Amino acid sequence: MSQDQISQATSVPAAVPASQAFAKSDRAKQNFILRQLVGKDFKRKYRRSVLGVVWSVLNPLLMMIVMSLVFSFFLRYDSIEHYPLYLILGNVTWQIFADSTNQGVTSILDAAPLLKKVRINKTVFPVERVLFSLVNFAFSLIAVVLVMLWEGVMPTWTVVLLPVLLVLLMGFCIGMSLLLSALAVFFRDVIHLWGVVILAWSYVTPIFWPVSMIAQVPYAFMRVIMLANPMYNYVTFMRMILLNGQPPELITVAMCAFWAVVMIAIGYAVFRKLQRKFILYI
Repeated sequence: MSQDQISQATSVPAAVPASQAFAKSDRAKQNFILRQLVGKDFKRKYRRSVLGVVWSVLNPLLMMIVMSLVFSFFLRYDSIEHYPLYLILGNVTWQIFADSTNQGVTSILDAAPLLKKVRINKTVFPVERVLFSLVNFAFSLIAVVLVMLWEGVMPTWTVVLLPVLLVLLMGFCIGMSLLLSALAVFFRDVIHLWGVVILAWSYVTPIFWPVSMIAQVPYAFMRVIMLANPMYNYVTFMRMILLNGQPPELITVAMCAFWAVVMIAIGYAVFRKLQRKFILYI
């Protein structure tokens, strides 16, 4: 998005009282900026790509095929019913979180040239990275539908709960991105450390291994931690509505909502406290 577009979006008509104009135009202004930024990232990601958005469908499919072959033959996870679908649902849910936070952690630093020139609501940038991951997820759903057809699993009425899951997951990702992006401004090591954290996090989340393995963990406190794992609950929610065709348990929904609210509260509080000093460090 060009600087002229940003300047135009952030301008306020002189004939209208400042407070009234701000109240009426602020939401429209932020929505305009978000659309422009999402469009810019979309074009940048698929620039000079022969297959373009088809990669968003092929990537989860190829990953599912490779991982299904590896874990079915070597680790004998083929005992899980409809394992390819089990795997791709876990993978696409995790990918929303991974893409959101990996891009969100550098969102303020990447926007430094713009922030130095134009006065703008800084929360737009980490939020935009999360919304862009949702665009990629929309294309990944095509791959999910293909695998469901291949496995002979037909969607049930529980598919209407998918927007509920996405809202809760987006809330969690936005909170994490706000927190990480604010900390990365002052501590660049956060960017590198997050790569290690998210890799370790993926292994303790049942993306490719069966949930029943949690019961085999030797220590009770470790089992509690794994069950309280936010991504375990979001992945379970996804599998319940699309693989099992059943509504998720109340405790699963409650945990998803809990983590979304907690992370938004923490992320926004930290971001709001630190944002005034961003300009001194970016």
